[in-house]
Amino acid sequence: MKVLPGMSHHRVVIVGAGMAGLSSAIPLAATGVEVTLLERDQAPGGKIRQLGGIDSGPTVVTMRWVFEELFAQAGLNFADYISLQALSILARHAWDERSELDLFADEERSVAAIGAFAGAAEAARYRSFCRDTKRIYDILETPFLRAGRPSMAALLGANGFRGLFELPEIKPFSSMAAALAQYFHDPRLRQLFGRYATYCGSSPYLAPATLMLVAHVERDGVWSVEGGMHALAQALAGAATSLGARVRYDSEVCEVLVANGRATGVVLRSGERIDADAVIINADVSAVAGGLFGQLAGRSAPAIPPRAPSLSAITWSLVARTSGFALSRHNVFFSRDYPAEFDAIFNHDALPDEPTVYVCAQDRTDDAAIGDEERLLVLVNAPANGDRHIYSSMEVERCAQATFGVLERCGLTISGSPQQSQITTPTDFNKLFPATGGALYGRSSHGWTASFQRPGVRTKLPGLYLAGGSVHPGPGVPMAALSGRAAAACLLADLTSRASSRATAMRGGMSTR
Repeated sequence: MKVLPGMSHHRVVIVGAGMAGLSSAIPLAATGVEVTLLERDQAPGGKIRQLGGIDSGPTVVTMRWVFEELFAQAGLNFADYISLQALSILARHAWDERSELDLFADEERSVAAIGAFAGAAEAARYRSFCRDTKRIYDILETPFLRAGRPSMAALLGANGFRGLFELPEIKPFSSMAAALAQYFHDPRLRQLFGRYATYCGSSPYLAPATLMLVAHVERDGVWSVEGGMHALAQALAGAATSLGARVRYDSEVCEVLVANGRATGVVLRSGERIDADAVIINADVSAVAGGLFGQLAGRSAPAIPPRAPSLSAITWSLVARTSGFALSRHNVFFSRDYPAEFDAIFNHDALPDEPTVYVCAQDRTDDAAIGDEERLLVLVNAPANGDRHIYSSMEVERCAQATFGVLERCGLTISGSPQQSQITTPTDFNKLFPATGGALYGRSSHGWTASFQRPGVRTKLPGLYLAGGSVHPGPGVPMAALSGRAAAACLLADLTSRASSRATAMRGGMSTR
């Protein structure tokens, strides 16, 4: 990407140094736009956060190509800024002390493991599952994932007349759970692959089978980041700065300025005013719609319906000794009643009696040996009710007993008390990300139309753009980065179009004919 003529005269303010904000700053700065990136915290990252040196948000990188393209288009080499290590074990799964299954980046190793775990027929069905999930991804990558605001019509028309015949292949009208029942006979495998719906903050019983593409994304590669996920945010911030962007921390924006029907800058909590030709907000769309950036900006963004928020979580970030179950880096311990788990969260706004538990052992690479103590993130899904419910210490303690009880049932013992860890509840997440209720993934992906109901990067207000995990194409580190790239591309196109219109108007006004 090269500096474009006239772009140095344009000023853009980006609100929020999460993945999307950083990923929009890089291409804009690379074209010569004067970029000011404002972050209310003291460091970049957004939901990529560390507590006591423990990654307590996203824990791995997938879709590495998103970042390689982002840097390459700006004339940079992603590998010069960050060190990644590929994981051979995608995740270790357990149902009890006797039922354990690893999935691998190498498809043939996974086939063999599933065959040993559930039989040759299930291994054959897994091959079909891999083929079909790759097909879903291939169909959707360009017209959906890379689009600024997709529609069903655009999706169908992307591949011409063939698009009509491809629609059944992406399985939009079946729930993930129903589709998985056609692939796998073993209920444990249905549960395992149904968990991919939670990567989008959704229930496998309500989300479309299209989301099975997440299985392909993970199978295509998972990387840990040397120095933790925060190093990824620092790398993007460093790249943006090297291209001329100005990154300011401890700079909270409270209002988007509007004049003559378009966004013209921002006002900081300190009272400082920064003028701009366009503004990108990297925050949850609920915060924008809720008026946290002013009423005029709020009217330009769609609100998430009350029943549509995605999952929240309760997390424990701790350093402890472990024994019994042999941890890999990523580990999932399943509940004994998966439907009841999601029924409690989405239908009763309550914590499940027995949750599925995710444990990230951050000092391990696959099965690499560690010292006496290790850094752990323990996470269970929870309802996004942090804006209307305060989680009491007694409620959190009950959840801890249920959570660590699941681990004990599967053979894992973690020394020390959960109360000695740093605990984050939906109430806390709502404070970190206001107006969300603690929802970590924007709106849930329930129903076949949900993916088309996420807002695109353009708003109703000219000059104001949205980016982040609550915006298309959806949640997750690479998806947020794609939204940032899309916001930057749309903004540049609009600036170019506006400049062209001005030039045409001037030529027309000066005509003597």
